[in-house]
Amino acid sequence: MSDSSGYKEYVAGLLAGVATVCTGHPFDTVKVKLQMHNTVEHGITYRNGLHCTARILRTEGVKGLYRGATSSFMGVAFESSLLFGVYSQMKQSLQGSVQSAEPQPQIIIPSAAFGGAMISFILCPSELVKCRMQVQGTDSLIPMSSRYAGPLDCALKTLKDDGVRGIFRGGFTTLLREASGNAVFFSVYEYVRYHMHLQLKSASSDHKNLIDVGVGIVSGGLGGIAFWSAVLPLDVAKTIIQTSRDKNSSRNPFQILSSIYRRAGLKGCYTGLGPTIVRAFPANAAAIVSWEVAIKLLGIKRE
Repeated sequence: MSDSSGYKEYVAGLLAGVATVCTGHPFDTVKVKLQMHNTVEHGITYRNGLHCTARILRTEGVKGLYRGATSSFMGVAFESSLLFGVYSQMKQSLQGSVQSAEPQPQIIIPSAAFGGAMISFILCPSELVKCRMQVQGTDSLIPMSSRYAGPLDCALKTLKDDGVRGIFRGGFTTLLREASGNAVFFSVYEYVRYHMHLQLKSASSDHKNLIDVGVGIVSGGLGGIAFWSAVLPLDVAKTIIQTSRDKNSSRNPFQILSSIYRRAGLKGCYTGLGPTIVRAFPANAAAIVSWEVAIKLLGIKRE
């Protein structure tokens, strides 16, 4: 970025967040159900992501795949706005007057990690509500008397029963996931984007917009796959921490992953990998394309 564009960076990020939820929420619901049910003893076990999806559609319809989407829309829109805004402005600040088209890891990694750490404080409560709504479908082990009427009811009951500490349950794990995951995401995105544009720079200017969209799809999609490949075990631990009904259960992600590894091996730590990777490409491709289109429409200059 070569100029200070203030609020525009955050508007572009917000649009990226909306695109992410529209595209990726059904895959996320399947991932959360697999993580919650397939990692507990004596729980309902899904054979795979397709089996889980078919069961949701059969028992709850399409609505079941978008369960918890309200809190996700609010949370992801705001966190995406903050992530892309902080990343862009910190990157610009670290670069100073020295502009380089080639990606610089010493600038990308701290900018992305700091942005990821910042958004974890928004993501944690919104994902707690989302996850608790997602796991209480019709095939849930949760009794009807203990279920939530909606996202607001879930948030209020959590605050009433557990206080502020309860709504931020899993906060440390969320921070670890977002800081490390976004450092990976933006590094892959920036490098793939740079090298693709390098290869395509001789292409006709008549197709420039189409090429930009194609580069955005590939760089964003691969960045998303890299993100989740790196941090899925932390996400599994976070889901278990946030959906546990036992107030005294462990909040230590490494302790939880150690327990899962002893019981189910590495495969258990990567529960939900299928729907997560299937979701990662289109959801992150949609986010990057929306972000880059918004950047152009808002007149933000890029290197």
